[in-house]
Amino acid sequence: MAAGAVGGLSVATWCAGAYAVLLAVRALCAWRELRRQQAAPVDHDAVRMRDVAVLQPILGGDPRLPDVLGATLAALPQAQFHWLVDTDDAAGRWAVARLRAAHPQVAIRVHENPPAPDGTNPKTFKLDRALPQVDAPVCLVLDDDATLSADALARLVSALDRADIATALPGYVAAGERLPGRLLAQFVNDNAALTYLAPLALAPPVSINGMCYALRTGRLRALGGFAPLLHALADDLAMADHVRAHGGRIAQTIAPVRVRTSVDDAAHYVRQMHRWMLFATLLLRRQPVSMRLTIGVLHGLPPLLLWAMGVGLVLQPDWGGLTSVAGVLMLRAGVPWMLQDALGAPAPQRPVLSVWSELLQPLHLLHACYVRTIRWRSRRYRVRADGGFRAV
Repeated sequence: MAAGAVGGLSVATWCAGAYAVLLAVRALCAWRELRRQQAAPVDHDAVRMRDVAVLQPILGGDPRLPDVLGATLAALPQAQFHWLVDTDDAAGRWAVARLRAAHPQVAIRVHENPPAPDGTNPKTFKLDRALPQVDAPVCLVLDDDATLSADALARLVSALDRADIATALPGYVAAGERLPGRLLAQFVNDNAALTYLAPLALAPPVSINGMCYALRTGRLRALGGFAPLLHALADDLAMADHVRAHGGRIAQTIAPVRVRTSVDDAAHYVRQMHRWMLFATLLLRRQPVSMRLTIGVLHGLPPLLLWAMGVGLVLQPDWGGLTSVAGVLMLRAGVPWMLQDALGAPAPQRPVLSVWSELLQPLHLLHACYVRTIRWRSRRYRVRADGGFRAV
């Protein structure tokens, strides 16, 4: 038997088989949840766009900001927009003033805010200050680099009939992006359905997608608004924990939210992945051991198996291992395409970038475990294990 072979099969073949099984299980669970939600009726006529307050914390600095905000205005023209800007953010204030003047028919209210105190989340700080001035029945929190269609909004609001908070499914638009931006988009688009939908077969959601979520305004105020979240840097995780702690339910919907942000270079890509992975470690720390193991197997093990496949094939090349690895690469290229197509949001397929994106995930996670300082656009924060932070 060749060195490294187990039961007559090479290490690459064993790892490829384990990877294929995990991917198939995750894909099947995501597919069933996707079809279940697609079969559930959404009464678009019962959702009045003017009953929705769109709260958008805005921070200048991204050249695509005016285009993304303008696309949201075009998609939700009857909604009530609350744009939350900083008094010291000249670029952000210029962008919203220009758009407000160009869309006089849309209800837009601009809230200017002083700098957030140290240890206070700037995004949550602005949301908390704006909430008392909201009179619409539904609050939609939407990042300034995200757009939502009217159909997606209707699905989110309809989900509030059975849950306290409803969140959307992210997808990145990488048109016109250089390699780092395409790599970031590949990570999100490959993993969105597998990460957010597949686990619903085993347990209810434990977090939300902070890029886009909705609550009924009355329920949000009954929960204390955004004030209880002010000192948590991962505002989406804090909101999910807060809702669940008060007996509330989270609805993870298939409503697509399209995200488009400029990724300047490789360093920008690394900073973004570092922030997401660090927030993922905060989520893991709050889960029971059984949930940590489940998340580790479903999401942490596949990239390691992919590494093991490659290393095993190099150290012990054989036709069986080569065939197994090739089959897995074809499978992992087809699964995201199938799910994206079923969601009606197909993304460009870049198999090589897709593989690189997954191989880099363990490195990003190690980076997040050992480096606790993140950069968020123009700001830097030191993050504690409990989710608190301070400005650096």
